[in-house]
Amino acid sequence: MSAILALLHLPLMGLAVLALAGTFGAGPADRLAVFFAFGLWLGQVGNANAHELIHRRHPLLRGLGAAVFTAHLFGHHATAHPAIHHRFVATPDDPNTARRGEGFWRFWPRAAAGSFGAGWRVEATRLIHRGRSPWHPANPYWRYLGGALALMLLALAAAGPAGWAAFVALALYAQMQLMLSDYVQHYGLIRPRGADGRYAPVSPAQSWDAAHWMSGLFTLNAPRHADHHSHATRPFPALAACPDAPRLPGPLPVMATLALIPRAWRRVMDPRLDRLGRAT
Repeated sequence: MSAILALLHLPLMGLAVLALAGTFGAGPADRLAVFFAFGLWLGQVGNANAHELIHRRHPLLRGLGAAVFTAHLFGHHATAHPAIHHRFVATPDDPNTARRGEGFWRFWPRAAAGSFGAGWRVEATRLIHRGRSPWHPANPYWRYLGGALALMLLALAAAGPAGWAAFVALALYAQMQLMLSDYVQHYGLIRPRGADGRYAPVSPAQSWDAAHWMSGLFTLNAPRHADHHSHATRPFPALAACPDAPRLPGPLPVMATLALIPRAWRRVMDPRLDRLGRAT
């Protein structure tokens, strides 16, 4: 099912681009409805499914997940998420762990740029260890960047400047939802550090869980985030709620919406960090 969803992703995104560009004669109100309907599907279902795929062991499945993120102009996430985020989560070395007091609109550009650079360094190191240059064609960053450029050119060729703008807008909307998920699910949490300077192993305590059945149904149980970080290769539909994980006060979509208003977000979440005693 995950592979089928990924294979449908690009055709559906192309259909949305054509509709938003006016190919089918839709009016402004209809285009706005199309943008949010398709954008939410790309961001909620598409991102969750691609996230699931990049954790699979089979290279073809991982490639499908990377292709979806590339369509969102965020292909580097296929490298940075498993190699950086899962290794360094809840430490200052993870760009995608939001710091206490950091609003979402500051977090998004910092995390995106930080994960892009960290992922590049991972791939460059891998190539150097194999006796190759970081600029070797085997570096997947060429696929991420080349694929993104090719899709933007395809949108331009198919529907003109309006099609290009529609494609970029949909990709940015999907990116925003992905970054909101990371922001909400790790805000302010940090691993304890021992006398030797090493951080404790990852535990359920470093992820905010939101095991609401409806949002879990739409996002393949991705809001059960603590179990995902404890068992990264476990298929998302099998993820369980972790009783030891800190709990968000509402379902993930509600909390993600609240995070768009930084002051309101801090009023709700910072007292919870204080009660946990694990604030960054």
